[in-house]
Amino acid sequence: MNRAWMGLEKAPEGSLKNKIHGLGLKLLARVKPSEIFLKSISKEVTDVEITYPSSLNPRLVRRRLRHIAMRGAASHKGYFYGSVSLLPLTSAFTVLPLPNIPFFWVLFRTYSHWRALQGSEKLLQLVSDCPHAENLDIPNMKESESEIETGDSKHEVHKTRGSKWVLQPSKELEELLHNGDENDGLSKCAISKICKTFNLNKIDIIKFKHTM
Repeated sequence: MNRAWMGLEKAPEGSLKNKIHGLGLKLLARVKPSEIFLKSISKEVTDVEITYPSSLNPRLVRRRLRHIAMRGAASHKGYFYGSVSLLPLTSAFTVLPLPNIPFFWVLFRTYSHWRALQGSEKLLQLVSDCPHAENLDIPNMKESESEIETGDSKHEVHKTRGSKWVLQPSKELEELLHNGDENDGLSKCAISKICKTFNLNKIDIIKFKHTM
């Protein structure tokens, strides 16, 4: 599949293969940012650090992350089995003289949903490693609080003993969100500053905003 994609990418400008490659790029651009995020969580990941606006309740942040993981596992499992069922059907197009784009696309989506499913399950495992943490008031836990210095700012880090997740409130993120707030959400300027400060992909963030 990768060799076929590279062949399409190197095709002469204006050729059929080049147009097919352009169509593939448009299809890839429609992949949800949440799927890209879940695919990035490999089995080698051993812990997770969540940076969030300081005005939010850390328990709410962790519950939201668990919701993303549970919803991702349920949806991508269904999409995975659906894509697998389409593989035999699309493989019949190999008799045509053109590249079997439907088969390669379904194969890619099958692999992508499988990776997202694995990432969802791994994320759920990481944020659910302490079953009693939901009943604890994290900011008041003396044994789980520590302070770290980051530049000129001070961040308070909440981590339950023995857990694999770290909740890190950020006053800087809170200020960027507050200053960039508009009637229709965050301004593009604020999004650019946030992405630059926290090393995020601006295109994915804007795509995620449009899905809200």
